[in-house]
Amino acid sequence: MKLITEEFIATMKPYPLRSQEKTKDPIVPAKFFNPVGSQTWFILEYDPETKLAFSYVTGMYADEFGYVSMEELGNIRLPYWLTIERDLHFKTCKLSECTTFKPLK
Repeated sequence: MKLITEEFIATMKPYPLRSQEKTKDPIVPAKFFNPVGSQTWFILEYDPETKLAFSYVTGMYADEFGYVSMEELGNIRLPYWLTIERDLHFKTCKLSECTTFKPLK
């Protein structure tokens, strides 16, 4: 699956890097997942020039915020010839609505 599509870029346009820095419960416009693993990337912000995204990742040792290269994510090869996929049915929501994340008060 191609991760960086015109639709993805259009969805992420209102959310450039550092645009939600001060937001207690950020908006999640896109979600990617490992179809044979537990990892899920809730994409919060994106820079189309560097193809770098800021996300909340779950399913690893600990859930965490961090930067991810969308090109590297798209180059991951999984068992059974699968790749990281975009959740095409995901609807934009607040981070606390789609994860166990609890915003600070």
